[in-house]
Amino acid sequence: MNLRSKVKTFYKGIIFNLSARNSVLFTLYYNVFYKPEKGSLDDFTSRFSKSREIVIVVQIGANDGINNDPLHKFIKRDHWQGVLLEPQKYVFQKYLEPLHRKTQGITVVNSALDKEDGFRPIYKISVSNSRWATGLASFDRKILEETVKSGYIEIHAKKEGCFLPENKDDFIAEESVKCISAATLLKIGGIERIDWLQIDTEGYDFEIIKMFNIGLTRPTVIVFENLLLSHAVKEECSDHLKINGYVFRDFGANTLAMRNPPEELMQFFDQKKT
Repeated sequence: MNLRSKVKTFYKGIIFNLSARNSVLFTLYYNVFYKPEKGSLDDFTSRFSKSREIVIVVQIGANDGINNDPLHKFIKRDHWQGVLLEPQKYVFQKYLEPLHRKTQGITVVNSALDKEDGFRPIYKISVSNSRWATGLASFDRKILEETVKSGYIEIHAKKEGCFLPENKDDFIAEESVKCISAATLLKIGGIERIDWLQIDTEGYDFEIIKMFNIGLTRPTVIVFENLLLSHAVKEECSDHLKINGYVFRDFGANTLAMRNPPEELMQFFDQKKT
């Protein structure tokens, strides 16, 4: 690991510890100094968060809960409540659980979401437990195989100084993970309403949306990753959202959807105004 990477890792460690301790310095920064870019998804999240007395969140694919996490600063700043789901045991035990051990109102669960309770294999990068690698974990091995073919794994592994097996098939490992249904998850978290449903499951996002039966559970806001969805699946997902009363808009690799946006938030769904 080069000097730049070591400094970056050291800095991230400091931020993690400040957040895990619910340090006044951490919350002070986001309460006083943090200003999201106008018209961005963070801007929407910040405004939505401040407009609610309490935000009830369900996050599927929380990973370490902090690095590249779009919700972490708002959960801590505005005292969100809810449940965060992450299937990878190492990530959960090393980062997510310690990060929220002192976060009142947040429940973390070491499971994946599926149609029913049980176990199934998840595929992950074998050569590293760093965020760039753990964030690629997926139920679909083909997605990781394409990532390996692209050279992405080799580039990041070499930057980190990881050992790379000669056989590229060994870049991918299989882990059996516990799975729970949406109904079980909501019961564990004591969730009676969903203000914000956040999904990042490496190409499995639309399946997760369907599992939540959004016509019945009616999350106010849904944010999901669209990057790995095929054109056909994107079209099907768009139709599903429209039928269930959502307006939506892409913000880069993520799609923001909302039921009945108030006037002050409609601008985020009109690209001419943002």
